[in-house]
Amino acid sequence: MATSSLALSPAKCVPSSFPPRISLRSSSSPGGRLLGKLPALEKLSHSKRGGKCRAQVVMMPLGVPKVPYRASSEGSWQYVDIWNVLYQERIVFIGQHIDDDLANRVVATMLYLDSVDSSKHLHFYISCPGGSLTPSMAIYDTMGSVRSGIATLALGAAYDIAGFLLAAGEKGMRMAMPLARIALQPPEGATRGQADDIQTEVNELGRLRDCLYEQLAINTGQPVDKIHKDLDRMKIFSAQEALDYGLIDKIVRPPKYASSSLSIGGVGPYNASF
Repeated sequence: MATSSLALSPAKCVPSSFPPRISLRSSSSPGGRLLGKLPALEKLSHSKRGGKCRAQVVMMPLGVPKVPYRASSEGSWQYVDIWNVLYQERIVFIGQHIDDDLANRVVATMLYLDSVDSSKHLHFYISCPGGSLTPSMAIYDTMGSVRSGIATLALGAAYDIAGFLLAAGEKGMRMAMPLARIALQPPEGATRGQADDIQTEVNELGRLRDCLYEQLAINTGQPVDKIHKDLDRMKIFSAQEALDYGLIDKIVRPPKYASSSLSIGGVGPYNASF
């Protein structure tokens, strides 16, 4: 049975650059076959036997992944939250139920990146089950107010209000992965109290529904009456159906499948690339 050992590469006591890299070599082959390189924080020490270098790998704690990152204005590397690195690349993930906290973070990130450089696009990666209406509307309004273009990509699922955010991206820059699902439905609310208070909430939901449907008609090119009819109940779209409806502008197919004729998810052969 093959065993693996950790060997320092390059074989020096002090790594030439940060982050240090550990080479994983297998002892089953002569000379040790290189299996891969993994970034890790190391504590280097001398062995008493032969003065060889020995590396102690400090394992990363479970939780949010941290990756090595060096800002262009700084000379040293540091481990930072992976989301912060993606923010620097103008990538914003919406990957959970949209609540006040998430909406505040997304809006703040959009405003900051737009102030830094409004000539570059912001890229929204959406895999979201939906969320609260008011925080989602804050994201929606901010998308329309920043000077940067907004590119949206659905992967996994974009349900409920997340589907509206997907369609709110810049025309020509709204995309979905082949197996993504998009679902739209009328806005919902919950209230209790006196009959007058409940009626007020019903009227407000009706107003917001009409507003969303009018915006969706602009973004998709569909008549408002058709949207009202289609979304009387939840309507689920495949990637191809979302493309035909006008929710997205293209289906993103990974380049490694470009030469394949495989049909997945009813979106035709994988014959296109990014």
